[in-house]
Order: sequence, then structure tokens, then C-alpha cells
Amino acid sequence: MSEIQSNFGFAGSKEESSSLEEPVNPLPRAVLRPNTHWLLDGEWQFALDANDTGLHERWFLGHQYEDKAQWPGSIESHMAMAKGQASPVIWQDKVIAWYEREFDLPERTASLSSSTIQLTFGACGYETRVWLNGHPLSTIEGEAVHYGEYTSFSYELADEYLRPTNRLTVRIADTMDAETTRGKQESHVYKRGGIWYQTYTGAVRSVWLETVERNRLRSRVGVVSTVEDDMVRFSVTTRIHDPGNYILRLQVFERKAAETSSPMATSDFPLLLEAGQKQQRVTVEVPGAQPWSPENPIRYRLIAQLIDSDGHIAQIETQFGLRKIEARGRFVYLNNKPTYLDGILYQPGTATYEEMKRHMQAMKELGCNLVRVHIAGIDPRIYNLADKLGLLLWVEVPSPHSSTSKSRHNHQAELFRMLALIGTHPSVVIWSLYNEDWGAQDIATNPETREYIMNMYHFMQLTYPQFLVVDNDGWQHISYEGRLKSDLLTAHLYTPDPLHWQSLLDRLVAGDLNTVAAFPLVVGDPFFYRRQVPLIVSEWGGFGFANYGGPQESEDRAERIRLFKQEMRKRPIAGDVYTQATNIEDERNGLIDPQTGVLSVPAGLLASGGYENATALPRG
Repeated sequence: MSEIQSNFGFAGSKEESSSLEEPVNPLPRAVLRPNTHWLLDGEWQFALDANDTGLHERWFLGHQYEDKAQWPGSIESHMAMAKGQASPVIWQDKVIAWYEREFDLPERTASLSSSTIQLTFGACGYETRVWLNGHPLSTIEGEAVHYGEYTSFSYELADEYLRPTNRLTVRIADTMDAETTRGKQESHVYKRGGIWYQTYTGAVRSVWLETVERNRLRSRVGVVSTVEDDMVRFSVTTRIHDPGNYILRLQVFERKAAETSSPMATSDFPLLLEAGQKQQRVTVEVPGAQPWSPENPIRYRLIAQLIDSDGHIAQIETQFGLRKIEARGRFVYLNNKPTYLDGILYQPGTATYEEMKRHMQAMKELGCNLVRVHIAGIDPRIYNLADKLGLLLWVEVPSPHSSTSKSRHNHQAELFRMLALIGTHPSVVIWSLYNEDWGAQDIATNPETREYIMNMYHFMQLTYPQFLVVDNDGWQHISYEGRLKSDLLTAHLYTPDPLHWQSLLDRLVAGDLNTVAAFPLVVGDPFFYRRQVPLIVSEWGGFGFANYGGPQESEDRAERIRLFKQEMRKRPIAGDVYTQATNIEDERNGLIDPQTGVLSVPAGLLASGGYENATALPRG
């Protein structure tokens, strides 16, 4: 086995010359801890369980593995390596794989009585079971089996199970089940080809050990600000083993401030905490704090401490920004300023973190202030990068492919997992619950489907007021009693013909909800558009993709994009999202080289200059 890698604490907030350089954070999460962690990435034992006999035969108690695999990596690539193939292996219906490695017992940075060793998977799945020295583990949330493959989950390792040398066993299973949250991976409903992609599942992000306090703050922080006042609302999550009285202390610093600097704001909150996990919102006044925006992506440093009655401190650190997003009348307002959304659709697929960094920089160079991360769960460090670059993000729940009670349950669980980990970031401004009714195909005919989506929309409005929410992006938005259950009225409009494009836009802004997109824009009760909600053309272009047509050559494509963009800016439209950033599998319509990040069109092509240069200026 390869040696466990170590990292001690987190670096200071020194400024680097490159706009992309940040203090080193090798873990795929936004929150940092002043502790030691040990990456378990590297070589693992690997075995495919083709007949699903591993549980019955108790492989977790001992098994002869014939192959090896590099973690992180996909089951598809590990199967190919085992078979001596260069390309990822395509599987059908179901795949089950087992992984195992040994690790030496880490040296703790705190006393045994006040610390525990935590095991975290950056993302793994869709279905994951874990054993330590043959003992089954349950996640901190109490799951014997963790479902989902886009977000992190953790285990506390009980002292009685630990040995000087330990054996960690992981069983991962995935299926083509259309009721799971699959995004654009193929399923029993949508087969690979065109816009549907090969599966990419399994051990997809890093796994690590770290020493954490028994009583601590979890690695998740929510931030809400209104910018009219100096108040910031923070939500933190406590994890307690020893009930009692605690102090929650929050300190806000300038991001570039030296470690010895005084905080801009500090506040203590006494808490009587029971055993278990609990979320708590508190408010801190931060005088003089400036709002975050694409033009001025200013961030602040938050240090949050949980202090027990003996004075022991458990600490986390993160960066955050203050910003307010609103859909007010015909326009989207960022920090009370009308802001045109110059967007692009982004599907990272199997891109590495380094490649995604290049993509994000290139999208900024294109003139985008918005990136729509399409139906995918991505490395959380990308949210940090968007915060730094000043890119607004539109994120989406990876969708199931069928509409059932179970698929809605899985969708809700995935939404909640994502929300728990993305609440810190000022860049994240819009959420889509569904896209083009994938996983909600009966939205026009099934009241239960519409009721679920409406309930999630209302939940988001109340619980996460820092986001705009789209119910079903592209078409078939829900109207109930004439009220749109979406903060934005979005449309997917595809045509390579300039005259038809003008006609589509004219009909859209005139309130024609039935003939502009592939399906009616609104379902349910009648909805009468009178410019009372922002219009977003949330997909258009696609030039170069055979199904959408349009120019193939870069120069001709750039000119057509410029022309189509100008037509939108002549009309009262609040934003647009060009399809798309990079090529991916059969979709050959990207503007950015997937490997190098080099643009194939002129820089600034998607920048429209905001409302200052638009014909349709906001009033009032």
C-alpha cells in the first residue's frame, strides 16, 4: 500500500500573484480545520462483484483481491484496468465493486477523551457501505448504507474498532435505475448517445482521515445577507457527544488580514446543547462590510469556535461574501442593482479539478458573469473558485429519469445533501429543481408531481432566501392560482436561423407561452405574462452540435453568436445562457478546449456590457 499523505493545518491567507491561487486546500470542501488530515488516496485492492455474492460471502471479513485500483477514480476505469483495456468499460443494469486498503492508526492531535478520528468520502456511490476491521460503520447521520454520489459523507471511527494497523473495506453499487438522481448519465429510460453520457460512478473523489473534537462544528456553514444593513446571518451545525453549556464564538476578519489582526466583528452566543446534531442560526453585525459582486468579488474570513465549559475550543474556518439576489419585476437585481446575466452552460463531465479551473478562467474571459452548472454535482472547490473570480453560479439537482414517489424522495434527499454543503458561497445565486421535466415527465398531468415541486419551491423560499429558485427550467413551469412557482420564467430556444430567432424572441417577450419552446412554458392554472417576472433564455445556440445546427467554423460561429446576442439585448430579457462551454462526448458545441482551456472564439464574445449598453433599460 502507498503511504498515507499528511497535511498539517491550513495555510495563512497570503496573496499570490495569480488570480487563481488560494491557500492550499487539498480536500474537496469549503470549510478548513486547524487539524491534521491523512489522505487515503492512492492504490487500493479492487474486485468486481459481478454476481453480488460479496455480502453473503462476507468479503468484509477477508477476501483475496486479484486487482488494484487508484482512488479516486471511476468503477468504469477500474474495470478497464483490470481487463487491460484503455477505454472505460460500459456496464449494463447493475455494477458492484469492492475496495480495500490498510492504514496505520493516526497520531491524534488532541487527547483521547476529547477527540475522535473521522473518515470522510468527498463523494462516492451511488450506494456505499463501509467496514472497519470487519465492523460495519454508520455515517454521522446514522446511515448503514449511504445513498448519493455527489456530496461528502463522514464516519466517526469508534476507539474499540481501531487497531495499530487497520483494514478499511468499501462496497459500492450502482444501477441504471431511472428513479435515482442520475443527471445526464444513461439509465433504463435514456440511453447513451446524443445528450446522454456514459456512467461515471464509484470512488470519484478523495477519501481522508482527520482528527476532530468529540464536540465540534460540522464542516458546513450557511450565509444570508441583505446588504441594506450590516447584519450577516450565519447557520452552523453542531455535533455533540457530551451535553452541556457551550459558547459559539464567531469572528469576522478581512480576508487579507494578518493572523494577529483584530476581527472586524466578534460575537458570543451561549448554547445549551443536547447530544446529537443540530443546526443553529445566529446574526452578527459587521460594520463597513462591502457586498460581493462579479466586479468586486470581495470576501471575508470567518472563524467559528465552539467552546465547552472547560474552555476547550473546536474551530473551523471559511470564507464568505455578502450579497443579495432578487427577481424584481422584469429584472434580476444583484445588491439592489439590475444585472444582466451573461451566462454559459457548463457540463464538466469527467474533467479534473485542474481542468475545471482552466474552464472557469476561460468562461470569465468569454465575458460571462454567470455559469449554469448543468445537472451535475462537482468538486466543491469550484464554488470557492467562482467566489474568487466573481462568477455567478446557477446550480441544479442531478435529476432522476422517471417520475414516481420514490424518484421524488431521492430527488429531495439529493437536494438537501447539496444545500447543506453549498450555503456558504456568494457565487451560488440560482437553483433549478428540475430541467426540461426530466424526472417530472408527468408535470402537466399529475397533481402530485406539481405539488412536490411547489412544496420544494416554497421550502427554498423560506429556508434559503439567499437563492433564486427555478421549478422546472426550460418549459412547463408551474402556475397555481395564477402564481408562477418559479422566480424566473425561463425558456430553452434553439434555432440556427436568424429570422426565426427574431420571431421567437418577439413572441416570447409579447407573452406567447405556448409556441416558442418545445412545450408550453407554463402548466397548471392559467398564467398571464405581463412582464411581472424576469425572462431568461436559459439555453440557446448550441451551434456546432448536429441536432441544433448552425455554423461549424469558429469564425462563422462567433459572428452568429454575436448577432443572436444583440437580438436578445434589444428586448426586455433579463439574461441568457449560451449552450455550451466545452465539448462533451457527442455534444460538439463548445467554445473552450476541454483540456487546455483555450478559447476557439474571441475573448469577450458573450459579454453584453450590462444594462448600460442595452436598449431595454430598467426603469425605477
